Amino acid sequence: QAQLVESGGGLVQPGGSLRLSCAASASVSSFANIGWYRQAPGKERELVARIFRSGDTNYGDSVKGRFTISRDNVKNTVTLQMSSLESEDTAVYYCSGLFGGNRYWGQGTQVTVSS
Repeated sequence: QAQLVESGGGLVQPGGSLRLSCAASASVSSFANIGWYRQAPGKERELVARIFRSGDTNYGDSVKGRFTISRDNVKNTVTLQMSSLESEDTAVYYCSGLFGGNRYWGQGTQVTVSS
C-alpha cells in the first residue's frame, strides 16, 4: 500500500505562482506513474501532470508551458510548480500514483486563483 499527502495549496492572484508537494509513503521511483489531477466545481477530474518511472512526463494541454512536475527520489516527494496561474486553474488538486497495480489518491488540496 501507499499513502500520499499533499501540501502547498492556497490563495494566489492571477499571474502568480504556487508550488504543490506530494509526500509518498513509498519510494516515488517505484510508482509506475505519479502526478497531479484536479477537479473544479461542476467539472470532471482531469490530468494536470504526471511523471513515469522512466522519468518521462506528460501534461494536460491547458497547463503546458506553465506547470512543471518533478520528483525527488531521496525525499520521496513529487512537486508541481505552477506559474502564470489563471482563474481557470482554481480547483482541488489531488496527488495520485499507480503502485503495485493499484491507484492511490491523496486527500486533495485547494488552489484558488483570484484577485
